Amino acid sequence: MYTHRSITAFHEQIDAGEISCASVTLGYLSRIRDKVHLNAFVEVYADEALQRAQFLDEKKKSGIQTGKLFGVVVAIKDVICHKGHRVTAGSKILANFTSIYSATAVERMLAEDAIIIGSLNCDEFAMGSSNENSTYGKVLNPLDESRVPGGSSGGSAAAVAAGLCMVSLGSDTGGSVRQPADFCGIIGFKPGYGRISRYGLIAYASSFDQIGILGTAVEDIALMLAVIAGSDGMDSTATQEAPSDYHTALTSSQTYRIAYFNQAMDHPALDPEIAAAMKTVISNLKAEGHHVEGIDVDFLDYVVPTYYILTTAEASSNLSRFDGVKFGHRTKEDVKDLDDFYKKTRSEGFGKEVKRRIMLGTFVLSTGYFDAYFTRAQQARQLICHKTALIFNNFDIIILPTSPTTAFRFGEKSEDAVSMFLSDIFTVYANLAGIPGISFPVAKHSNGMAFGIQGMSAKNGELILLRFAKSQYP
Repeated sequence: MYTHRSITAFHEQIDAGEISCASVTLGYLSRIRDKVHLNAFVEVYADEALQRAQFLDEKKKSGIQTGKLFGVVVAIKDVICHKGHRVTAGSKILANFTSIYSATAVERMLAEDAIIIGSLNCDEFAMGSSNENSTYGKVLNPLDESRVPGGSSGGSAAAVAAGLCMVSLGSDTGGSVRQPADFCGIIGFKPGYGRISRYGLIAYASSFDQIGILGTAVEDIALMLAVIAGSDGMDSTATQEAPSDYHTALTSSQTYRIAYFNQAMDHPALDPEIAAAMKTVISNLKAEGHHVEGIDVDFLDYVVPTYYILTTAEASSNLSRFDGVKFGHRTKEDVKDLDDFYKKTRSEGFGKEVKRRIMLGTFVLSTGYFDAYFTRAQQARQLICHKTALIFNNFDIIILPTSPTTAFRFGEKSEDAVSMFLSDIFTVYANLAGIPGISFPVAKHSNGMAFGIQGMSAKNGELILLRFAKSQYP
């Protein structure tokens, strides 16, 4: 059975006639059936994927030029639209909703001959750090099924880690690609804000959301980014700058100026073994000739509250469209008036965590509290962005732990919202500043779980970040 190493190696085997798209796709469908208990998939497009694989095999036999993602088996998070397929954001309120168009990222993958094998489970409306908030139930971590896979893109990480697809797409609003990648022992990449079009991505917090990529090889991430990045007339926030050819420009022997936050290394929430591994990484980087320096920052403790004030405010606005009138779940109870209809529909359709964040966001936007919370949080965000830009005047890369702990056990934090929110302390920074971030594995904890570190670069610095990750995780 096919074992994925990289897209380049896969194409070499295809060209040598050792494998075919159809045989590889059948192998993935078999593995998905064997690992169905992980609950990574919301829906598997078995017949469609196999038909496309057979079509691609015929295309190659006929001598027609093939795309950059020829035969690559991809799965997409259940917040990314794919025309004619269900997209529900892991929520009852969108149960059985079928998308009428495809996300730009999906269209670009298909145009390069990718095979989309299914949609992946996630925390409802991408709100969560453990994948315990989905209407479809929790996703299990393939490394230890008693532990969470991370969130909100838990299905995306679990599917790649379990070998159920070659690469996957997730979304990252505050670490929702990087943290589950860390928990599942794979690579998770969030480009800078606007690098990938958000058209067709169901919104959580529009000024933070970004489609991200999960995989097991940095070169796969780079190739995927080269295909799906770029300007888009359907998304005014998408960058107009043409994407680099990340894949072919990946190898570099340059040395980097690397910063790390002293406050992060000394943070009381940071697991001692992860802290020790970070120190080892820093020592190794210095030995390789990189300039590595610890710097003091005075804003780290403000990152999480700023993030949750702003994202919940945006969520309160974005999720107001889900009211049961035009699409999605609609209450079947007797209602007195339109307000009663809205209340019952939304109370039935939204889960506990989504309701929590809508109520928090509505509160910070309300009269009398708007300036005290939302306006102050926007000012804090601007200050963080400014200070981040100053850091990148002197450094190429910032490194941080991805998460303060390894994957925790189910139920361990689900009743403590503050503890759950604080698990995002090192990842939300990149979203606040709108900069690229990547997590890749570096060690294994004494509890048996993999964990990694996170690298970040200046806005539009995806190539340098990918080169750095490739040099550390070849």
